[in-house]
Amino acid sequence: MDVGALARLRAARPGAVAEAAALRSRRPLLGPTGRLMIIAADHPARGALGVGGDPLAMADRADLLDRLCLALSRPGVDGVLGTADVLEDLLLLGALEDRVVVGSMNRGGLAGAAFELDDRFTGYRAQDVVAAGFDAGKLLLRVDYDDPGSGSVATLLSAARAVDAMAARGLPVFVEPFLCRRGPDGQLRSDLSAAAVTRSIAVASGLAGTSAYTWLKVPVTEEPADMARVMAASTLPAVLLGGEIGDDQEGTYEKWRSALRLPTVQGLVAGRSLLYPADGDVVKAVDTAVGLL
Repeated sequence: MDVGALARLRAARPGAVAEAAALRSRRPLLGPTGRLMIIAADHPARGALGVGGDPLAMADRADLLDRLCLALSRPGVDGVLGTADVLEDLLLLGALEDRVVVGSMNRGGLAGAAFELDDRFTGYRAQDVVAAGFDAGKLLLRVDYDDPGSGSVATLLSAARAVDAMAARGLPVFVEPFLCRRGPDGQLRSDLSAAAVTRSIAVASGLAGTSAYTWLKVPVTEEPADMARVMAASTLPAVLLGGEIGDDQEGTYEKWRSALRLPTVQGLVAGRSLLYPADGDVVKAVDTAVGLL
């Protein structure tokens, strides 16, 4: 990956981004299979650079772009989710032709920050997604019932208005809801119990003045057997959130396989687990995930 060439192009011809976006060949959100396989790469903009034991695994942009281009080249991969910096690099590299492109909308809740729950919309706006000719948006919705400040409330309100704005333009938006709480160390942790995920789905489904363009992006619960009951909380189309695989790769794949059979689940969005697999084999990880669909 020649990052110098990218930087020189950006410096000399900033309009090249808009030119590439205007010329990009597009496709429908859902292809012939009716299923979605999206590679997520919006973690760096929230300062979440770690994978496994390496706290800066995603910090090398050339390496990340190489992995993304490889993943996007694999059969069955529909598209990518990212922030403007990443997506525009991919545009300039020609990697987004005939791919679904999802703009990440709120990245202001920086990982580990005291204000993490006040998840400001610092990324794509609805009008930016339209201007770039992209296909959908995604927002993160984390709520802590014990939050003494206004972070959760502000994020809920901002999320609702973002869904409204996307729907007004006829654009799908993937809402990724979590109930969270801070541990004794002050770190924010997601509650993946069946009850918490069910409540988060119910809250996310009711956001805004219409749910016509809303998709859910949901994690697999702590007990995978609970997923059927959890997903019964909404009739909105959903994709699974891949999350980190950890040491038990096969166990994680089996959890995904089971949840992908549920009637409202239409696909999978996974990032670090496929781009930075424990064995280093991106092609094998991506192809395995595609095979689960």
